[in-house]
Amino acid sequence: MSTNERFWPLALGSVGVVFGDIGTSPLYAFREALGQAGTIRAEAVMGVVSLALWALILVVTVKYVLFLMRADNRGEGGVLSLAALAEAAVGRRTPLILGLSVIGAALFYGDALITPAISVLSAIEGLRTVPSLASRITEGVVVAASLAVLAGLFLVQSRGTGKVGRWFGPICLVWFLAIAGFGLPHIIAQPGILAALGPQHAIGFLSSHGMIGLFVLGSVFLTVTGAEALFADMGHFGRWPIQAAWLFLVLPALAVNYLGQGAFVLDRLAAGPVVTADWFFQMIPVVARAPMVILATMATVIASQAVITGAYSLTNQAMQLGYLPRLTVRRTSETQAGEIYIPQVTLLLAVGVILLVAIFKTSSALAHAYGLAVTGTMVVTTLLAFIVATRKWRWPWLLAAAVIGPMLAIDTVFLGANALKLLSGGFVPLLIGAVLVFVMLTWSRGSQLIRRKSRDDLPDLATAATSLAGRSTHRAAGTAVFLSADPDRVPGALLHNLKHNRVLHERNLIVSIRTAAEPRVTEAERAQVRRITDDFVGVILTYGFMERPNVPRALARLKPCGVATDPMTTSYFIGRRTIVHARKSLLPAGMDSLYIWLNRNAADPMDFFQIPPGRVVELGTQVSV
Repeated sequence: MSTNERFWPLALGSVGVVFGDIGTSPLYAFREALGQAGTIRAEAVMGVVSLALWALILVVTVKYVLFLMRADNRGEGGVLSLAALAEAAVGRRTPLILGLSVIGAALFYGDALITPAISVLSAIEGLRTVPSLASRITEGVVVAASLAVLAGLFLVQSRGTGKVGRWFGPICLVWFLAIAGFGLPHIIAQPGILAALGPQHAIGFLSSHGMIGLFVLGSVFLTVTGAEALFADMGHFGRWPIQAAWLFLVLPALAVNYLGQGAFVLDRLAAGPVVTADWFFQMIPVVARAPMVILATMATVIASQAVITGAYSLTNQAMQLGYLPRLTVRRTSETQAGEIYIPQVTLLLAVGVILLVAIFKTSSALAHAYGLAVTGTMVVTTLLAFIVATRKWRWPWLLAAAVIGPMLAIDTVFLGANALKLLSGGFVPLLIGAVLVFVMLTWSRGSQLIRRKSRDDLPDLATAATSLAGRSTHRAAGTAVFLSADPDRVPGALLHNLKHNRVLHERNLIVSIRTAAEPRVTEAERAQVRRITDDFVGVILTYGFMERPNVPRALARLKPCGVATDPMTTSYFIGRRTIVHARKSLLPAGMDSLYIWLNRNAADPMDFFQIPPGRVVELGTQVSV
């Protein structure tokens, strides 16, 4: 298929997966922002619409579409991908990069919990605007229907999204055309709303409304939630299809809809005072409201699916980069490597989303919790981009400050505005993020401590291999593969095998797995082989942070390097560490117990490295922390 033939399917696919979240923001963003303005007047309508449009232009278009999408890591985007790029540019994982990485990832999970809840609730609430149903759609009905939709969404995750995913693009294409189509007639009826395209209305509103302006700005930010998906999903569709879909479909459709909602309110104001209402559905003709609720529900489910899939991808990256323990990763497609399912993540997301719906009950209440996590992630992304610009691209500091400084200033202003929601619900994603930051820092620090202790306790591999070559140790036929975190040290499993079984195989492979600061590596870059002695060979397998290691497959491809393995005569020796409390722990209080619990509940390394269980020998040891 030619480049042009692939471009349009990718662009259509991005409409469904990438823009689902930001595309459903018109359901609640304008309503919440205008509701924060107090008494609804024409100047408030013009100011809110202008703020919404310029947020889309400055935050999404300028920052993400035109700038950040150039900071790709071999085609991949997202906060952890950018952090890996910054780490490679600096040459090591500094405390700053580590801190930004775990904060950005943790805040993303907060967003992943709130997006499905607020999106589905706002769509189902549209049934109240249908006159024949209004009296029957109570708050309890909305909550029950939302929970049913969300429960169904999580139940189908294990089956994969391949078949359903084909419809994501077409459905969202219809959605964007519909929201633009319903907004356009109101713009024609009230052409004065087009003056909101000028930034003077946004600036004037903020300068004349003081603290109220900041509350409005916090709600206006709801229009750009989902912008991180533009960057994070770049590897699935490519930069150009996403940019084209945004500039020529999604942005115009959103702009027309927000202008249409503003024009509808101005038209209502001409007839007398108005109060806050569900402006998105109110501006739609009564006959089309019920079908539009169905379409909105489908669009919000797609938006939720995109966030859930993003949580799977982020978790997989975090495991590879050493921020989280190994979890069970199941593939739901034989052809699409990125289509995975993680049961533990699904369960946590499902419980969290259902609790949010049950506790907050309405999209308006939940809107107070939305935004703070997203702005935090955006600030982290901008700071990481500054590191990449100065260290990898070699930009002068003044140039980087001139280009990235205004973006950081806008992010900081939005962060401050959303911080005003802290006590009314904004603490929820921050609390979730704080817990996850503690978990990731605990795992990272504990794993580093274990590696350091193992390095100190285990002898040098080259010296030990030479010494063993001269001993008359019983030799077993076949090949032994020892997995080792340190390629220069004798694996603990090898020492225990010698100590207790007094046996050594004819051929011994010491295999270490490394994660590159790149999403994927080529097969030519996969393996480094060094012959230590006639009996011992060291192998370092390198995988990208988007890949899942498959040790047997990688070893089978080493025959040209002089390493031949027969699956039927190869045994894999895995050291099973049991972590116990030390008398004086080197980890801070609380971290030691958490690390031990995480280690006990980590997925089996056989599954993670895709090793056939019938060929595995496990040897255990105790390590204190």
